Amino acid sequence: MNKIRITPSVIPNLFTAMNMFSGFLSIIYTAKGGTENFHIAALCIVLAAIFDTLDGAMARLTHSSSEIGVELDSLSDVISFGAAPAFLIYSTYFNDFNPIGLGILFASLPMIAGGFRLARFNVQLVGFEKSSFKGLPIPASGMALAAFILAFYEKDFPQQLVVFILPLVLILSYLMVSTIKYDTFPKFSLKAIKEKPLYPFIILVSLISYAFFQDITKVFFFFFVLLISLGILRHIFNFFKMKSSNKKRTQSV
Repeated sequence: MNKIRITPSVIPNLFTAMNMFSGFLSIIYTAKGGTENFHIAALCIVLAAIFDTLDGAMARLTHSSSEIGVELDSLSDVISFGAAPAFLIYSTYFNDFNPIGLGILFASLPMIAGGFRLARFNVQLVGFEKSSFKGLPIPASGMALAAFILAFYEKDFPQQLVVFILPLVLILSYLMVSTIKYDTFPKFSLKAIKEKPLYPFIILVSLISYAFFQDITKVFFFFFVLLISLGILRHIFNFFKMKSSNKKRTQSV
């Protein structure tokens, strides 16, 4: 009788499965409808992000990173941070905004762009350790949409915020397939924080903003807005810096 052999990779893969399950659970609660269920669906996306963080940490801890783990993680992310947020924003804001199927089209963009972003990431991945991402990571996009629902969705006047959610969806979708650089979140060490000081700054500003909003869900949303905006601003700064450097080099020749 063959013994069942449990390898170290089972631990991170279990967290990846919980990520996937949380995304599925989010879809179920969204399908039920109602403000409370929509908020639970958004919280399930947040829970998926926690499991997504833990699976990577467990893979490093157990030295069990693998190509299968990378592929499984990407498949989970498409569900939890692509399909689940897309269905959630369709059900909350875009279900009535539907001339010629435009509501369905706009709601699907984060899922489609996220799928392309993950495919590009897997093809270009060299090794299992990464210090930065090309394009906005799909978990950040999914979390931003979930945070928006938690902070602003209300049963009595949901459609008033379509003017904000539509640009948000378009911007997030573009950023995922763009080449804008986003750093990985630093590990909890003094050295890592010194190497990436922007993240502690973003967290500090978010905590200070709580004094103004008195609502942790709004602080949560604006944390992601700040995180995403800084990536764009750094990209613009580097673009003009490189342009200026090339101009000086041309003049000196």
